[in-house]
Amino acid sequence: MIDRHELRRAPEEMRAALARRGAEVVGPDSAWARLQELDARQRQLKRELETLQAERNRVSKAIGLKKRQGEDATEELARMREVAQRVKQLEAAAKSAEEAFGLALLEVPNPPLDSVPDGVDETDNVELRRWGEVRQDEVPSHDEIGEALGILDFEAGARLAGSRFTVICGAGARLERALIQFMLDMHTERHGYDEVWVPAIVNRKTMTGTGQLPKFEHDLYKLEGEDAFLIPTAEVPVTNLYQERILDAARLPIRHCAYTPCFRREAGSAGRDVRGMIRQHQFDKVELVWLTRPEHALSGLETLTGHAEAVLQALGLPYRVVELCAGDLGFSAQKTYDLEVWLPSQRRYREISSCSSFGQFQGRRAGIRYRNEAGKAEPVATLNGSGLAIGRCLVALLENGWQADGSVLIPEALQPYMGGLQRIANA
Repeated sequence: MIDRHELRRAPEEMRAALARRGAEVVGPDSAWARLQELDARQRQLKRELETLQAERNRVSKAIGLKKRQGEDATEELARMREVAQRVKQLEAAAKSAEEAFGLALLEVPNPPLDSVPDGVDETDNVELRRWGEVRQDEVPSHDEIGEALGILDFEAGARLAGSRFTVICGAGARLERALIQFMLDMHTERHGYDEVWVPAIVNRKTMTGTGQLPKFEHDLYKLEGEDAFLIPTAEVPVTNLYQERILDAARLPIRHCAYTPCFRREAGSAGRDVRGMIRQHQFDKVELVWLTRPEHALSGLETLTGHAEAVLQALGLPYRVVELCAGDLGFSAQKTYDLEVWLPSQRRYREISSCSSFGQFQGRRAGIRYRNEAGKAEPVATLNGSGLAIGRCLVALLENGWQADGSVLIPEALQPYMGGLQRIANA
């Protein structure tokens, strides 16, 4: 969440930063507007309480003086009861206002960094670099390739679970598994991450810690009868491994990688990417998560992004890196690079990894802190990125590796994980 001290110190600067995300973020009906109203209410209640407490002290002294002098203090005692009653009411109102303020604080997004380009949506994102040669010949879509090879069964997925589910078969299933193992090995052995295996179901506090709740509850799968959710990404449980903890600064940065299945309702994507595996309700992902000192967050983001790029390069998949504009940033992110892989059938780049710095936003929400040189506990900075999304990687491999005879070449880096298989072809 945003820093409430910074909110009070420089509200106009924060408002201007948030406005770069879009007018609705700071509009009259926004969480920001409610936050400002509640903050003003808290300040007013505090002033009233201070005034009453000063009067209570004054009346208490007057009562003591009159009693010592043997005078009647009935009037002062009555006033003391009135003041005490009013103080009790104001303290209850202040507690209620603080709770409402805390809830509103959870709904305000992270202000983008000054270096983030201005813009409204993905059309304003800025391309930074490209890697690899793209195919310009006619290539079938991944779903056509997969069905022809008998490795993707969309009909079975729909029959078992509904739309946006896929059954992966035979060599396709082995390729999915090979991608997971290859990425975990690369990140642990070459990039130095510590692997963790985490639950795919988490509670409300954990979802709130990384910013999925309360704003995005409609996009999550909630367990009936429980206040628990299927995870949309490993970022959620991995980051929250350290919730409500104070870390030794010498341990930072902490870098984890994790494979998990991920679950998203895709509530706002009706009509988009209906065919194939681009936008699924269930998909696999290898995630990279960092906890670090705030001053190292941006250099860490460059390194983490490079780790995700290394996977694409090892697989020979052409891609580009774009920096997201302010209007396209995710709720918790202060700066994001997207990696977009080339899909020949669509003749366009599609997102396969999103690498973000969150500053201290998630550390503050989840209560993850470290002790600085002065011995003061302050929120850690967090980073994460997909390293990579497995399903979209499989899509890109099918299309970029497709051959005119209908077979698909397997990248050399994956062949040891495929038992030496060099191509997937019809029997």
